[in-house]
Amino acid sequence: MQALFVTLLWSSSYVLIDIGLTDIPALTFAGLRYTLAAIVLLPLFFYQATPQRLASLSPRDWGLVVLLGVSMYTITQGAQFLALRHLQSATVSLLLNFTPVIVLGASIPVLGERPTSRQLLGVAILLVGVGLYFRPLQFPASEVFGLTVMGLGVLGNAAAAILGRRFNRGPGLSPLAVTTLTMSIGSVLLLGSGLATQGLPALSLENWLVVGWLAIVNTAFAFTLWNHTLQTLSAVESSIINNTMLIQVAVLGWVLLDESLTVGDGIGLLIVAVGALVVQLGRSRSKRE
Repeated sequence: MQALFVTLLWSSSYVLIDIGLTDIPALTFAGLRYTLAAIVLLPLFFYQATPQRLASLSPRDWGLVVLLGVSMYTITQGAQFLALRHLQSATVSLLLNFTPVIVLGASIPVLGERPTSRQLLGVAILLVGVGLYFRPLQFPASEVFGLTVMGLGVLGNAAAAILGRRFNRGPGLSPLAVTTLTMSIGSVLLLGSGLATQGLPALSLENWLVVGWLAIVNTAFAFTLWNHTLQTLSAVESSIINNTMLIQVAVLGWVLLDESLTVGDGIGLLIVAVGALVVQLGRSRSKRE
């Protein structure tokens, strides 16, 4: 139940971001959220990550940390906040579910991993769902911009997944340490780019409450609780629970943001969620074998 609660918190972020984007520029908003979240995580980070462990990181390790921070936060989260100004939350969430497919393809030359037949089946299922959701393939200009930006975000997310797997084979830092380091680097770059290009308007108390909730509850607290659940959940169970987010986001957007959601859209989203899950479970099975 704790893991499902975390996914609900993460799904509710889309609603809060939509509310905040009314007054706060996208890149500045994203930068504020993750910079504040990194600050909140720093005390736990310094408690767990001793100076000796950090000193053991090689220049190559630090390079991967920087690349991870840039891809996961500067690019992926920046693109996601920008895209949410032009696309429905369900569309953004659906596009993020392309990540396992891109990771699957890139893992062949980068990590030397071969896709299983189950993973290829998952890709086919996912593509069917995408085609059903986006029918007919006609988009207004604003949506084309949002789709383009989110395409960059998906590539950043896939790069972060691959870099994360390579990094986790090395120095053996805890998930908290890796997240705090990468978030600190990526969020500062994101906030700096937002302030430089979009500025920081005068924020109301409601704006700061939204930023604070997203940073403290939906990011710092949710991440800590998710890591706690991973101590008892299997990889398969965590993948299944995490993939319920696509449906949660769509329902919350429909109920709270008055976003359109037809029966066909719902079926397409469900098929995409199943396809992405099959790709992920195919990898888990191949690792066991």
